[in-house]
Amino acid sequence: MRVSQILLLLFLSIPLIEIYFLIQVGEVIGAFPTVVMVVFTAVLGAMLLRVQGLSTLKRVQAASARGELPALEMLEGMMLLIGGAMLLTPGFFTDAIGFLCLIPPLRQALIRYWIRRYGAKMQSHSTNDSRSQGPKTLEGEYWKDDE
Repeated sequence: MRVSQILLLLFLSIPLIEIYFLIQVGEVIGAFPTVVMVVFTAVLGAMLLRVQGLSTLKRVQAASARGELPALEMLEGMMLLIGGAMLLTPGFFTDAIGFLCLIPPLRQALIRYWIRRYGAKMQSHSTNDSRSQGPKTLEGEYWKDDE
């Protein structure tokens, strides 16, 4: 499946899942408490995201100060960005995904899994691409004739 097909499937299915859960919860606890709960999770998520984001930023700065590449921390920042977008999207399904992104051990485990699974493939593709393109440096001489 291509990326565009996956994105189309996500853009169609996630709102349907959200509507389903909102209707189900609204039938059990009522419409007003459901709206309050959705707003509460968005506010709580934003506060937790701020704390996690600042913590990750401090770790990026500390790793940079030590002269290390803060790769894991940068990927954590990307996951926090995704989690924040999920938390700000109204609904219970996206809130659950967003809160899962805010759990540091889970977030780090997912990033390490992703690096193990796809990191070697990405590295091999980049080395294959550079070999197939040939040398990038042209050697030659030139001189300027003054008239």
